[in-house]
Amino acid sequence: MKYKRILLKLSGEALMGDKSFGIDPQRVQDYAEQVAACCKEGIEVAVVIGGGNIFRGLDTEGTGIERVSGDYMGMMATIINGIALQNAIENAGMPTRLVSALEINKVCEPYIRRKAVRHLEKGRVVIFVAGTGNPYFTTDTAASLRAAEMECEVILKGTRVDGIYTADPEKDANAEKFDTITFDEVLDRGLNVMDRTAFTLCHENNLPIIVFNMNTIGNLKKVLDGEPLGTTVVV
Repeated sequence: MKYKRILLKLSGEALMGDKSFGIDPQRVQDYAEQVAACCKEGIEVAVVIGGGNIFRGLDTEGTGIERVSGDYMGMMATIINGIALQNAIENAGMPTRLVSALEINKVCEPYIRRKAVRHLEKGRVVIFVAGTGNPYFTTDTAASLRAAEMECEVILKGTRVDGIYTADPEKDANAEKFDTITFDEVLDRGLNVMDRTAFTLCHENNLPIIVFNMNTIGNLKKVLDGEPLGTTVVV
């Protein structure tokens, strides 16, 4: 395997599968089995998960819900997703810890950096939920922050497309895919890889990002094996 410790970023929308809302149990199981298979080969895996399949704080405009309250609601949605993923990964044979930036002691551990690192060292999948615990920050930023804190070697951003393109490939048939691209080029081209805060945090900490299609079963292992899959963002 090319990497020893990685952070996998999954969007909440990815858990919907073909649904328009909520959680698709089959999609969660597919993801869990891919994660478990890699862990069984000695990879230390941290996961940060979004909540957009249930609620997005950014979507509260015009609803009467203020931004801060909406963001906290979004954090709660990530916890629901984290519980679902935790159960699926444990059903696939790997121990897990659900670690939350918000204290909900009945279902999650509070985030303590040294404790989370120790869980990884012991071979447990650590699922980080509730973002950074602060409003105005996305789960992409949480992924960048936790990856830096856990001293991960790479961030793997699992999406439904197979990399970064010059334009949205689902809308533009002429969009061209990048195999490798630099942080500076992403910024110069205005490409939407992560939000600016998350992206800058990766850049400053020399954390490469690999964007790949997580929905194709087996792709996670291929990326970890070093196969040229998806798009790699490098310094």
